Amino acid sequence: FELARSKSLGRKQPFLSDNNPRLIATYDGVKQDVEGVIELLKGHKAKHCKEYYYKVRAKVPVELPERAARIIYLNKTCYNGLFRENSRGLFNVPCGKYKNPLICDEENLRAVAKVLKKVRIEQRHFESVCDRVEEGDFVYFDPPYHPVSKTASFTSYDKAGFGEDSQLLLKKVFSQLTDCGVKVMLSNSMTDFIKDLYKGKGVKIITVLANRNVNSRADRRGKISEALIVNF
Repeated sequence: FELARSKSLGRKQPFLSDNNPRLIATYDGVKQDVEGVIELLKGHKAKHCKEYYYKVRAKVPVELPERAARIIYLNKTCYNGLFRENSRGLFNVPCGKYKNPLICDEENLRAVAKVLKKVRIEQRHFESVCDRVEEGDFVYFDPPYHPVSKTASFTSYDKAGFGEDSQLLLKKVFSQLTDCGVKVMLSNSMTDFIKDLYKGKGVKIITVLANRNVNSRADRRGKISEALIVNF
């Protein structure tokens, strides 16, 4: 979205993918029927309460606009905006405590839909990017982060999980793309595992500070160091 805003995308069609069908349906729903999604979100906003939240969480609709509005509503009202699924692929984050959550940001949704009109969106595993790229392309990976501790394992963004085996496979793809002359950027946590994994010639690990609010203790929230890994 920042590349689109700054008119830096170039002439080649952008491609977005994720392995989670609920997230892809959300992108597609906004792309194809943003006004329908907005009207549904207005309804969610009018009815929002703890009881209503769990009612929406328990029901998975079929139609695309409803699916998109459901995920956006849950994301805006769940505990700390966390996206997490159980082994059956069901969203299982409890309701958050907000005085006035921004459930329906009409201006932003319409801006997002405008950008997505020019984007190809597919549910695909990250490995599949190797079949699409050409020399000079730019690829950005935003995987579930490697846990910073044994008690901070938030890797359940998809029912399949994303453990160290997945991180190792992602590093392999990163190296393959590098060998093909593709510019790659990857975000992850600043752990020893990640720093050792991406240590090597031609790879830079840049420290960035990011706000994180998922800790159960308020005194442990705030800006933390994250890794921005690039091969250019």
